[in-house]
Amino acid sequence: FEIALETFRVEVENFSRLHHQRLGPMYARLDELDAMIAEARASRSGDPEDLRKAREARAMVQPMPGIEELFHDWLDSDGLSAEAAAMLTDQPVQPPKRVRPTDEVRKLYRDLARKAHPDLAQEETERARREEFITRVNAAYGRGDEALLRQLAEEWAAGPPPEEPRPSENEELYARLEWLAERKEMLTLLAQELEQSAIGAMLQMAPDDPDRLLEEIAEQLLAEVSGRESELARLVES
Repeated sequence: FEIALETFRVEVENFSRLHHQRLGPMYARLDELDAMIAEARASRSGDPEDLRKAREARAMVQPMPGIEELFHDWLDSDGLSAEAAAMLTDQPVQPPKRVRPTDEVRKLYRDLARKAHPDLAQEETERARREEFITRVNAAYGRGDEALLRQLAEEWAAGPPPEEPRPSENEELYARLEWLAERKEMLTLLAQELEQSAIGAMLQMAPDDPDRLLEEIAEQLLAEVSGRESELARLVES
């Protein structure tokens, strides 16, 4: 079922890409013609309602900036940078504070780094635990947070959490069956979403010859473009 779903998802993505490449310019031309027709009508009538419709039609033609353009240099690995967050909330932009760790913070950090260094682990599970712990230690040291470093020192001194008892073979089997049932339900919902999407529905109309379907849609769009151009010509000439 997963293989069938992934195959259909790839087909939908490919068809969507072809649909955009081949028909995107026609859709853009239709939007431009709709805006020009609305503007011609508004210019002739001067009616406020026609002017409003013309503005809305023109707004549909203007490309929306992408997220990279909107937030260029505003995004970091944790989301919005401090400067961006300040601007969006009308707060003054503050330069980042320089952290100068105290001697006690340096001592706590050195002790923890020496005790919990991942290279001291021989098992992969223990190494992963140490790497996760050291990441938190480094973050606390970077902020000069003495209280948090003390908490981390206490956590390390307490040792790793006790391992939970392993379930029986029957319990593992039932857990696996429950997981499979939930997985199948989730995949079924994903398949329905793909099938009910605009591109998915179009693809199902001609699963064996999607190129022909694109050609038919292109012919319809060309006819619509021709009709819009004739309408615009009549408005401009009259």
